[in-house]
Amino acid sequence: MENVKEKMREIVEAQPDDATYEEIMRELAFERMVERGLKDSEKGRVISNEEMERRTRSWQK
Repeated sequence: MENVKEKMREIVEAQPDDATYEEIMRELAFERMVERGLKDSEKGRVISNEEMERRTRSWQK
């Protein structure tokens, strides 16, 4: 498994030359969220679609 610096370097280098700081930070944050979600899924820390729907409906109130 590659280390954090290597993964971050990969993400940064994949961005276009004219990418802004904000765009690069957004990509790094997105990658981290995906990693965390996959780890949660592997450990069974998930909820059903129905539960997620109920939760998102509550945000609209």
